[in-house]
Amino acid sequence: MQWVDLPPVWLVGFIVLAWLQSAFVPLGLALTFPTAPFGFALIGTGLALMLAAVWQMYRHHTTIVPRWEPHALVTGGVFMLSRNPIYLGDALVLAGFALYWSAIPSLLLVPVFMWLVSWRFIEGEEDKLRKAFPKAFHEYEKETRRWL
Repeated sequence: MQWVDLPPVWLVGFIVLAWLQSAFVPLGLALTFPTAPFGFALIGTGLALMLAAVWQMYRHHTTIVPRWEPHALVTGGVFMLSRNPIYLGDALVLAGFALYWSAIPSLLLVPVFMWLVSWRFIEGEEDKLRKAFPKAFHEYEKETRRWL
């Protein structure tokens, strides 16, 4: 059951909640303001951010799996923007789907998702990085925010 407790599974679950809200409690906001283009833009931005981060981690021969041991500290590229660009991309994708479906109340799911991911994954990942790369991670942590 460990595969269930992975960030992509949580993301899909939150996206499903946003879809359910849009399908069963529609607010008709799309009729007064077209939110779909903004949603599409956020989804694309989030996916691009995730792909860039995965590519950088691959190039540095380190893992993207949250509970595995890191082999390198990646601090360049999109990791200069955020210490967690994949999770930031996840949050953008979730917000994008909520906007795409005009599920405005579901935007409240974004900070809940961010809190959950911080609690379930980021804190543990950052502890591993602190232990594996104490001085380098301390400097990186001072220079780069967790989210933005």
